Amino acid sequence: MHEQNVASRQPEIAGRSEPSSDHALDAHPSLVERPLRTLKSGDAFAVLDSHGDIGITPDTSEGLFCNDTRHLSRLELFFEDKRPLLLGSVIQDDNTALTVDLANPEITRGDGSTIIPRDAIAMERTKFLWNAVCYERVGLRNFDRVPHEFTLSLSFDVDFRDLFEVRGMKRARRGETETQIASGTARFAYRGLDDRVRRTVLRFKPEPCRLTNGLASFRFRLEPGERTSLLLTVACDLVDASRGDVRPIGTAPGVPPLDFAKAYQDARRGLRALTANISKVRSSNALFTDLMSRSTSDLYTLMTHGADGLYPYAGIPWFSTMFGRDGIITAMMLLWADPAVARGVLLHLARAQAVTSDPVADAQPGKILHERRSGEMANLGEVPFGFYYGSVDATPLFAMLAGQYFDRTGDLATIQQLWENIEAALLWCDTYGDRDGDGFVEYFRETENGLANQGWKDSHDSISHADGSLASGPIALVEVQAYVYAAKRAGAVMARAQGLDLRADELTQQASVLRERFDRAFWCEEIGSYALALDGDKRPCRVRSSNAGHALFGGIASPERAEEVARTLMSEGSFSGWGIRTLNAGEVRYNPMSYHNGSVWPHDNALIAIGFATYGFKFEASRLFEAIFNVATHQEQQRLPELFCGFLRKARRGPTAYPVACSPQAWAAAAPFAMLSACLGLELPAAANEVKLVDPVLPSFLDDVIIHELTLGGSQFDLRVHRHQSDVTLNVLKRWDESNARVTMIKTR
Repeated sequence: MHEQNVASRQPEIAGRSEPSSDHALDAHPSLVERPLRTLKSGDAFAVLDSHGDIGITPDTSEGLFCNDTRHLSRLELFFEDKRPLLLGSVIQDDNTALTVDLANPEITRGDGSTIIPRDAIAMERTKFLWNAVCYERVGLRNFDRVPHEFTLSLSFDVDFRDLFEVRGMKRARRGETETQIASGTARFAYRGLDDRVRRTVLRFKPEPCRLTNGLASFRFRLEPGERTSLLLTVACDLVDASRGDVRPIGTAPGVPPLDFAKAYQDARRGLRALTANISKVRSSNALFTDLMSRSTSDLYTLMTHGADGLYPYAGIPWFSTMFGRDGIITAMMLLWADPAVARGVLLHLARAQAVTSDPVADAQPGKILHERRSGEMANLGEVPFGFYYGSVDATPLFAMLAGQYFDRTGDLATIQQLWENIEAALLWCDTYGDRDGDGFVEYFRETENGLANQGWKDSHDSISHADGSLASGPIALVEVQAYVYAAKRAGAVMARAQGLDLRADELTQQASVLRERFDRAFWCEEIGSYALALDGDKRPCRVRSSNAGHALFGGIASPERAEEVARTLMSEGSFSGWGIRTLNAGEVRYNPMSYHNGSVWPHDNALIAIGFATYGFKFEASRLFEAIFNVATHQEQQRLPELFCGFLRKARRGPTAYPVACSPQAWAAAAPFAMLSACLGLELPAAANEVKLVDPVLPSFLDDVIIHELTLGGSQFDLRVHRHQSDVTLNVLKRWDESNARVTMIKTR
């Protein structure tokens, strides 16, 4: 699933039963009741309202966050003690900055006469993040024909709340905060119970005429047509007090912020550098071009560059950190367009791979990370998610991604570097992952503090039987067996490439046996699909779910079973018109407003579309692609959300939003890339040095697609795919060819 952990993801909004652990949270106030704006850079992110303010409404997700701590909980701009009038608010196309246009409200005397007429003073707020600093410029211009004098104020507050506290968790004790107001600067330092000091420093230019703990006021006089600016920086910092690394509170945290213009230039250059190697997509449909541009911007906004390369953080606001499953699946869907992301994900996760057993962290040797947190509560063990390994699927997915990366790039050196990690992951599948030795990988949490359900659908009530009763563990999920099958097949290919033929033969045989066992244990003729899971007594959960589509994605389904699964998934009970629901409408636990029991997830549909295309169901794949595209056209800025409600599509109405869905969210942003490649049948096998389009189709909303800078080895291409009714043609527009790669279109139907 995404990353619904019991402490870091919202439980079901409707129809939910009692939480499954002490870390479960009640639903947070909706993220869709009013427009929110998000910014991210590195380990810092900001959630703001459409004015660019923070905390106007109490108990929200708004704030400036860094390393899982809220460093700024309130920032409100006032014009003569009144909130300015909102004219427009937009995140720039590349996600670098938020631009907000404001105007002054009417300012009157006590007798009601006007001092400053409405809309006389224009205010343009520009905000962005760079190197753990939030930069803001408020540009002011007098459009009146007479001079005006006025006060501009910024009200602010700092609470240093852990992200899990912002989510709703209560704490018995907290650390202490110090404050220093001097020389036009407000400094705050919080010494946490984990003996780390988190600091926030606000600097203003010009210096405020009045500065208190919570309010900075500025007096301006503007002649007709005159312009001026107010500049603010909010710097975040973290130091380890236990190492004696704490400077006096009067010392600026880290490196002093850059000049606004220089920092803005560096931020834009940094984002352009991240996106330099991705293939770009344009089309005859302007909305689709916008969708691909938005998805690219969102993906690389969520990327964090570390020593091992790029890693896509999962989503904002709750998951701006490393998640194993999310990073792997995002990299898979983006692999054809930018394989460097997959390499970064593999190297990061290999470094974090468990080497010992730790029941609190649900860790065993070879297991791949589920989630990494660096906040105070994680450091103290108040939540178990510092380095947490409670996902059953990330480990086989890791080996599966390694195989896909090798096929795409031929980068044997990286595979050899990772081989010990890949073998450890495969060994985990055979040992700790299959403790009862029945050939299937199951999950069962080690302690009551861990996740009860450890697949991608990890809410407490997501795995059930046909009568609605919840399955008890250990639980073997249908999609996990498909991932293990694909991982073993990928492992065989990688082993053979290294001359390890005996190991390759062994893995090939294991995959073949697993496929036979899987069909016998999971196929349910009465529902026309695979069981959602096997419970601890090996009883199939005979419910129709989207999970079965992942059996096609992993390739474990037999062709005849795949055809029936596709028919079931595209039936009205499963396909809402906006996409395939997580749970069929005919099931007892179906609820279109639930998190996993009837909602629709773009990434889930993208993986199913890949599975459809793999088995030759291109028409079904194109229907899913068109449905998800239509969802995007109803979203602000064509940004796909993490999920949305599974209500049946109706005329003249858009999809229904899910109230706490992350946006942007990495694997949702990557979904259009996966769906496009699935419909085109795009294959880039490095060993064959060939770009192939196998039985390509384009959905009805696309007549032309141009892929710029598609790379394979030392070759690069610009390709144009054109639809003629039900037929497709391919043209190579440009080629930079150092390796003599071929471009071919193969039609088998």
